[in-house]
Amino acid sequence: MTRTPNHTAPDRDVLDDAAELFNLLSAAGRLHLLWILSDNELDVTTLVAAVGGTKAAISQHLAKLRLAGWIDGRRDGRHVLYRVVDPHIVALVHQAVENILDLRATRVPAPAPSGQRRSATTGQKQSRFRLPVSRVLPTR
Repeated sequence: MTRTPNHTAPDRDVLDDAAELFNLLSAAGRLHLLWILSDNELDVTTLVAAVGGTKAAISQHLAKLRLAGWIDGRRDGRHVLYRVVDPHIVALVHQAVENILDLRATRVPAPAPSGQRRSATTGQKQSRFRLPVSRVLPTR
């Protein structure tokens, strides 16, 4: 259901829940899993081959996604097949990826110093894209 934009901000608890949603989406591995599972039903072994990483890491990502209620699994013989059950999450992941593809098509990414993408002061990973303020803040 699409809501008509209004000028009243949602309650703080709604914003906190939305922040938790984005926190769960902040791992590239989980985004990759959600993308693959958005139109496939696959087992852990197949997901490891598609995404990379270890079976333990993929299983941990799947457990977090299942606890969030975004995926479920059904037993098929000795395998558990996973699939996305929340269409809103599929739309959100696809929109995020499409947004990045659009940015890459229209903008040149800022080069990272010395080929690294970590901040010299904080040690945190830096984004390859610097969004203009107009993309971050709503216009009035």
